[in-house]
Amino acid sequence: MNKQITYIESVIRQNLNEESWNWLTDKAGQVRKEKNASALHEAFALISKKTGNKKVETNTPAQTVTGMEPGEIYTRDWPIDRLSRVWLIMQIDPSDKKSYLAKTGNLFSGASMNELVALYSALPILAYPQDWKMRCAEGIRSNIGTVLEAIMYENAYPFHFLDEANFNQMVLKAFFTEKNVDRIIGIDQRANGELAHILFDYAHERWAAGRAVNPQLWRLTGRYINDANFPDLQRLWNNGSEKEKKAAVLACSQSEYEPARLLWEEGGDIKKEIAERRINWHNLGS
Repeated sequence: MNKQITYIESVIRQNLNEESWNWLTDKAGQVRKEKNASALHEAFALISKKTGNKKVETNTPAQTVTGMEPGEIYTRDWPIDRLSRVWLIMQIDPSDKKSYLAKTGNLFSGASMNELVALYSALPILAYPQDWKMRCAEGIRSNIGTVLEAIMYENAYPFHFLDEANFNQMVLKAFFTEKNVDRIIGIDQRANGELAHILFDYAHERWAAGRAVNPQLWRLTGRYINDANFPDLQRLWNNGSEKEKKAAVLACSQSEYEPARLLWEEGGDIKKEIAERRINWHNLGS
């Protein structure tokens, strides 16, 4: 955590003028010492006015996303006010659990859209991570696109801490709101039979309404193909677009179900490109 605080602090310092930086560090000092949360709430609300909201520029090494552990956040391309708010949250003393949960939790009450984005982005670095699961689930029910993206995109918290039902709900919400599911940390590792069932049903609803199905949906079904749902993969293979055919073969490549293995063998050039790693879920697109 100390390494991450230092990294974020260095990026903020590069992107603020002296006056704004001095204001922020003064407020951070007050937040670290105060028993109540008056300085925290005041600073949290004023940050955008003091820092602006330009996307940060940095000469520090780029962060990676793969394999994010609990307590890690990915801050590339954030605006400076979002980064500053998360850094301010990191100054809250976690030694008293009751006080920490109250101070941090109260920030969600009445928060503006941009403040909520920062708060949900901060989930991976909050102390007592098990205590924020319901708050995360509440955010998934939001209809604010940027809030959903803060939870879904490069955020390791759902992967590590959400239960299966809420993780599944997040993935379904991502498809329903046309988010880029490839940016969900651990989406392949958290695939499960119930999620596959939900997504097959969702595909049927889309088809019944004459609407297209995101080919990324099928990445979460491969290990759960069976007699009941295999016709859906056959439909893609026989009548789908080129991208849908690729999705069908990719899904079948992950299956042990014999008819799916046979479809994989029929894949021809698509099978060859998959075997050579020229086609995968990351470059298939939506």
